[in-house]
Formats: sequence, structure tokens, C-alpha cells
Amino acid sequence: MKSKKAYTGKKPFEGIVPKEKRYAHGNFLRQKFPLEMHAVAHIENRPDPVAIFTESSKNRISKLMPLLHERVLESPFTFYRGNAGIMASDLSLLPSTNMKIQVCGDCHLLNFGGFATPERKLIFDINDFDQTAVAPWEWDVKRLAASFVIAGRDKGFTEEQCTEAARKAVRSYRKQMAVYAEMSALQIWYHHIELTDIIKSGKLEDAKQFKAKEAKRALLQLPHEKDFAKLTYRNNKQPKIKDQLPLIFHASPESEEEFYNQAELSYTRYLKSLSQDRRALLQRYKIQDVALKVVGVGSVGTFCGITLLMSATGDPLFLQFKEACQSVLEPFTGRSRYLNHGQRVVEGQRLIQSASDIFLGWTTNDYGQHFYVRQLRDAKVKPALGSMSLDTFMLYAKSCGWALSRAHARTGDPVILSGYMGTDKLFDEAISAFATSYANQNEKDYALMIEHLSKKA
Repeated sequence: MKSKKAYTGKKPFEGIVPKEKRYAHGNFLRQKFPLEMHAVAHIENRPDPVAIFTESSKNRISKLMPLLHERVLESPFTFYRGNAGIMASDLSLLPSTNMKIQVCGDCHLLNFGGFATPERKLIFDINDFDQTAVAPWEWDVKRLAASFVIAGRDKGFTEEQCTEAARKAVRSYRKQMAVYAEMSALQIWYHHIELTDIIKSGKLEDAKQFKAKEAKRALLQLPHEKDFAKLTYRNNKQPKIKDQLPLIFHASPESEEEFYNQAELSYTRYLKSLSQDRRALLQRYKIQDVALKVVGVGSVGTFCGITLLMSATGDPLFLQFKEACQSVLEPFTGRSRYLNHGQRVVEGQRLIQSASDIFLGWTTNDYGQHFYVRQLRDAKVKPALGSMSLDTFMLYAKSCGWALSRAHARTGDPVILSGYMGTDKLFDEAISAFATSYANQNEKDYALMIEHLSKKA
């Protein structure tokens, strides 16, 4: 697909432009921004990572801060997961192509997984968009690659094996982008990665949650049946959410009335963000109970929770609401076009994911907090990182690279991106070298954070 003629550098963005010229533009950008520059990870006089973490922790629920510190400091990998802001700051100071598309923003290996589409198919895709923004495409690739090195070290793999996992993720991304470069825009938009295809290939068979039997069981269960049995109890014959401290709890008695008033008001505003058919469906349900629920690593301390709704026939529905703050990328890429950060998350997710939750929407309360809303879990199938063998870890890396490539092909130009990365291994080697170097930096930052918090104790 390479053009036989040298490309002059004029951007081919006006009118209908043949693939050959767009590919040639990618080649031109490769000369302007050499692939070797992506190996650079060292930054002189970088901002203090502890200060970045401290700033990101402001305005969080104070009583949950010890739990946040506990989760973040569990290992270098959990530290990495909980500090996307540190890496965003670093990436902003490193060489970049500055080719901006809609990115995930927090693209690490545990932000991928299986979930059910509205058509009840299980697909494999990115599943976390709290930090989504318009930013340089390679930032996602670098964060994903570094996550495999850091997680691999946590699992006790050798340095060579960790670097190879990062390399496989990047190589898969590059090769799949070449495939998407041959597709039409509609073909790319319709394309999705079915979890059964990954299972049948044998890629993830020894990870329990990805076995064919487990995936099939997730779809056959009645919606929210498992969560209802696990999370509720009967109070005067009415189902209520069980407190499971410190992870799930109700508002204190003195703030209970105001909490529920705000919950109902926010729910009413949320409904307005949905299409008419979704609103009609939710009219079959009424709010039964609301509770706060701790989620993830980096989100601990933000205002998140679950709402239990019941239909007239007793069918449960759990909606999860998560506080949406400014993306950690925005200080370096510019403000979001959306005034409500919940809408930023929702619109970004719809652009990137091949299929999104039918109840995905956004809202706000009277205190100016922004939220996005989705189903608590809908046949979610999580990767079992702890039980992954080395072979599965490597194949999972390829799957994540594939999924990220599909996501980027939706809002970026896969022909230009493929032309830029080329057909050789130079891009793979540069990013995997970056990943190893950045993993070293992450370990130093982790040690600094432990020292900082031990002094405060």
C-alpha cells in the first residue's frame, strides 16, 4: 500500500484522498517524528509525583483516604493503576506526534475485559473511560505497554518476559491497525471482538473467568440476579442494599434525608440524558434504595454508589453512579468540550467502545458534582491476572493490543497511523523500551510515596 512517489508533506485532509496518499502522509510523519523518539522515558526536573497524587486526592471522602492509600500502595502495579495523573504529566513532557484522537486515557491491562452487548453477545473491549479525552494516540499505547511490564514484574516474570509482553501488545496493535487500514469506515464501526473467538483460539483458556463455560453462564443468568442475591436483604419484606463496610454503606442518619433527595433529583436529571426508548424502559422501575459503594483503585474516595431499582413484578436493576471529575489528561491537552464531565465520559465511551451499555448516561446534583451512570455489571467477565500463566499473559497482551487498535481506528485515521508505524519492528521495539524504562520510574515513584506516607503516619 506504500506510495511509489515521495510525499511532499501537504496534509491530505481535504476532499476524497486515496489511501496511498494518506499512507504516504503517515510515512512523512514518520520522518518528522522518528519512531526512535518513543523509546525516551527519562525526564529532567519532572514534577513531584507525590504532589500530583496529593492534589488528585483533594475533595475525596476523608474517611476513605486510608483505604485509598492501602490500595494504591499494595504494589507498584496498584500504584500505577491509581496514578494515571502522574503518567499524564510525564507523557506531556516527552516527544509526541501530537496526532490527537479520542483516547481511553487510563489504558492499562486491567481496564479491558468481556461484557455483554445489548444483543447479548459477549465481546472483549476497553471497559473504563473515566479519563477519556482527545489526546495523542500514542499515550494509550505507552500506558498499556508499561502496564504489562509492571504487572509482569509483580507476577515474578523475568525482565525479558515482561518486556516481551509489552512488545507483543504493541506488535498486535500495529498489525491490527494495518488490517483496519484496509477496511471502510463503516466496517470499522461495526467491527467488534467476540470473547468466544478469543476463547476458541485458546488464548485465555487457563484464566478461569475467560473459560467458555464461565462466559456462557454469565449470559444465561437473569440480569442482576447474582448481584441481587449478594448485595441485598429483606427489611419488612422490602429489599434493601446490605451495608458491607468499608466498601458499601448508607448515608449517615443526619444526612440521610438530603442524600435521598439528591439521589432522586440526580436520577430525574439522568433520565433526560437518555433516549426516549431507554426512558420508557426505566419507567417500569422505581428506586428502592441507594448506597455508596467503593470502586476500583484510583476512584476510591470519589462519590460513587449503587441504586437498586425494582419493577412492578419484582425484577431488580442495579445502576452504578460514579463521580466524574476532570480527566487527568485535560491540563495538558485542553479543556473538554463538555461542561459535564459525566457527559465527557459517556460520549468518549460511545466513540471508543464497539457497544455500550443501554443505560449509559450522565447527571449532576445540586452541589455541582458530575456523574455518569451505567448498569452495575452486565455479564462482566474480568481477566484473572493472578492465575494467568506466562503463555496466557502473553496472549492476553496481544488481545489488549488488538482491542486498543480497534478503538483508535474508530476516531483516528488507521491508514495514516499504519503508515506512520510501518511494517517493521521499530515501533514495537521503541515502545517496549519505553515501557521498561517507565516501569523503573514507577518503582521509584512508588518508593517515594511509601516514604511520604510513612512520615505522615
